[in-house]
Amino acid sequence: MTIAPVQRSTSLGSSAWTDARLILALEEVVEKELNRHLAVAKEWMPHEFVPWSQGRDFDGVLGGEAWSPAQSQVTALGRVSLVVNLLTEDNLPSYHHEIATMFGREGAWGTWVHRWTAEEGRHGIAIRDFLLATRAVDPVELERARMSHMSEGFESDNAHSMLHSVAYVAFQELATRISHRNTGKYAGDPLCDQLLAKIANDENLHMVFYRNLLKAALEIAPDQAMRAIADVVTDFRMPGHGIPGFERAAAQIAIGGVYNLRIHHDDVLQPVLRHLRVMELDGLGAEGLMAQDELGVFLDGLDGQARKFEERQAALLARRAARRAS
Repeated sequence: MTIAPVQRSTSLGSSAWTDARLILALEEVVEKELNRHLAVAKEWMPHEFVPWSQGRDFDGVLGGEAWSPAQSQVTALGRVSLVVNLLTEDNLPSYHHEIATMFGREGAWGTWVHRWTAEEGRHGIAIRDFLLATRAVDPVELERARMSHMSEGFESDNAHSMLHSVAYVAFQELATRISHRNTGKYAGDPLCDQLLAKIANDENLHMVFYRNLLKAALEIAPDQAMRAIADVVTDFRMPGHGIPGFERAAAQIAIGGVYNLRIHHDDVLQPVLRHLRVMELDGLGAEGLMAQDELGVFLDGLDGQARKFEERQAALLARRAARRAS
């Protein structure tokens, strides 16, 4: 059912597009995308990707074997990235609170909020079970990091605006998909790669949902949506930025090729922006044109930063290779 007529901001002043009006106007789009998502999403079972037969008691109450890095074939880079990915997933209660508060719990919006939360919930379950069964990480340090991170909670940079929130998740879901996929690639464990491919597929479907919703928002309120996209892209940061030791872990992940500026520019920002034809959109007002220009300048600068990073990365990896060869 169409809740409100779709109108472009040329016929309705952009100041009139409040969050409440946009949520109502996009309800039909949400219902359509929800139905598409449910039709293509494939059920999968987290327990099938956990090698339970490898599990054994840890030291402590059960008097088992103490953990050591040598007990797992997961690489050091894979271990760091898996922990960051898992701790990011662990803050799901805060993410659910954010989107349920923003989008509501009724109608198609509410159905999507709960479905998304259910699908995201299995990611943390599966990764944690895999890590503990295979002894890929120190269980004590992992639990302490989880407690620390979740005790801080999560507050979105974009909670002030529905359009900013939609724009953010359109990019963030793709970034998460790529982070999981590349983590599997570098983890050194074929089963871990299979598990993270399943998780990455979920994240890709979530990205498509939000990307298509953002596309509809550009049709309804192009100036406001363009401003939201420009703001989100220029100030983007991953939801796990509050994880203890995140900066050091992010540097290792970047150098290792799991996620860095080049990947962010080429594989996250550009695909979404191209699909939405953001830089080609016409009919914008003064606010939208300014945001479009700002976005273009930022992307050019980011590409330059990515080139400099690649040069530093290549030099560092060459030095490491030389040390190993000597």
